[in-house]
Amino acid sequence: MVQRLHIMGAAGSGVSTLGRAVAETRGWPYYDTDDFYWQPTDPPFRFKRPEEERLERLMDVILTSERWVLGGALDGWGDPLIGRFDLVVFLEAPTAERLRRLRARERKMFGERITTGGDMHEHHRRFLDYAENYEHGAITGGRCRARHEAWLDELSQPILRLDATRPTDELLRAVLAH
Repeated sequence: MVQRLHIMGAAGSGVSTLGRAVAETRGWPYYDTDDFYWQPTDPPFRFKRPEEERLERLMDVILTSERWVLGGALDGWGDPLIGRFDLVVFLEAPTAERLRRLRARERKMFGERITTGGDMHEHHRRFLDYAENYEHGAITGGRCRARHEAWLDELSQPILRLDATRPTDELLRAVLAH
């Protein structure tokens, strides 16, 4: 039985949405890798925590619970946790759909701050450029498809690939049925 679930995919593929839905349904804690990877700042996502610190923080919560859902990218820095997963879910969605979701999410979260002249406009624009290049980005950079696929190829756990354009309740049923 799956008790430790890792969900990953490109920005805007619905990792957090599905992860929270699974966690809520099962009554398990949900952890987002961004909360461990990035130092809290305003605007967010500006400064990375040192690798040892982020891994130590994540290990502290993962090792104290028998059941959990972890959402986000771990490739590279989170490798010591690989043996702790029972199942890895990889969400896939077309670039245009992911960018639509990201624009809506950022508008909701940051409002006028991301518009031209806002204090987060340039940060927002760079983030969308980064997300748009996921499918064709270089393997040596941040999160990209080639890097994710290479990481997934190294895993021995089952990998469930899901079409993230499907409704969340349908994705949830697929995960719970696995």
